[in-house]
Amino acid sequence: MPVITTIEDLRKLAERRVPRVFYDYADSGSWTEQTYRENTTDFEKIRLRQRVAVNMEGRSTKTTMVGQEVAMPVALSPVGLTGMQHADGEIRAAQAAEKFGVPFTLSTMSICSIEDVAAATEKPFWFQLYVMRDREFAEGLIDRAKAAGCSALVLTLDLQMIGQRHKDIKNGLGAPPKLTVANMVNMSWKLRWGLGMLQTHRRTFRNIVGHAKGVENMGQLHDWTSQQFDQSLTWDDIDWIRERWGGKFIIKGILDAEDAKLAVAKGADAIIVSNHGGRQLDGALSSLAVLEDIVKAVGDQTEVHMDSGIRSGQDVLKALALGAKATYIGRAYIYGLGAMGGEGVTKALEVIWKELDTTMGLCGRRSIAELNRENLIFPQDIPAPFGPVT
Repeated sequence: MPVITTIEDLRKLAERRVPRVFYDYADSGSWTEQTYRENTTDFEKIRLRQRVAVNMEGRSTKTTMVGQEVAMPVALSPVGLTGMQHADGEIRAAQAAEKFGVPFTLSTMSICSIEDVAAATEKPFWFQLYVMRDREFAEGLIDRAKAAGCSALVLTLDLQMIGQRHKDIKNGLGAPPKLTVANMVNMSWKLRWGLGMLQTHRRTFRNIVGHAKGVENMGQLHDWTSQQFDQSLTWDDIDWIRERWGGKFIIKGILDAEDAKLAVAKGADAIIVSNHGGRQLDGALSSLAVLEDIVKAVGDQTEVHMDSGIRSGQDVLKALALGAKATYIGRAYIYGLGAMGGEGVTKALEVIWKELDTTMGLCGRRSIAELNRENLIFPQDIPAPFGPVT
């Protein structure tokens, strides 16, 4: 087993162990992948201000997210098809998050169902909702999440239509995935993955099959999903969702200050600044680039969380220093899951926590609340010739 010290180590291992069709699904963006790339490279442009002879003892990364105590301000993002990265993937990730002390968010498009995850965990997790044209089905999802004891509903607003992802098209990824010759040959080489999948009965979208009208098997799933993403969804639809849910309510997919204000007006307990990991509108700004403007726009009216591009604890610190109350990881934990199952998710969380804790100390901070813009150095402030020359 290789020594794992970074999220990149986990990514390389996952790339070897997960079938190409599913690895590419997680590790790709839309169109040219410009936004996907800039989600990470924009973090690299910001440097850190080191401080010395500061008491670093007694550091703590603990804080809260929508009133829930967390070991660090990092939640696991909702990721579709998680259970195809590793057998029972959503269950394994939820268990790892629960043990570590951070929130896990289950996707509507998960392989393991709401009920599957609830039966395998002891503490409440969060549920992410896509609003489908079939409103009765959407209402059923909300009711099932409530019955399962989910403690927050995350409403994703940036998937009314799916951004074109070239790798998925070329790999024949759909709902369900096409078993092309290339896919079958590639899967046959992934023995570890294949053995795991043979030992589980969870291989379809279990939140949908058997719950949506007319979807009783995989054959009927494709026609249903191709028609269900609702392009007519507007802010007027938010009220009935929030009222039916009745609990902690988070709106995900905000990239614009005006949209952030609208989300606040709709009673969001938190908003997630996110471009869907660069998988929707290619050419949109990175989540980091718009974060400060959105924080300023909403002030203390709601919590501002940030998603997309985080690959390290230093990235987490930078987002927090720019005003985010908390952050989310998607690919970072998916790499861990694909590489090593639940143990890999734990490793991803450990890597990020260690980097966050160490960086806080070297920046002269002992708590999450102390992080601010003074911890950062921006490109325009780096002395020439290393910084911009005007």
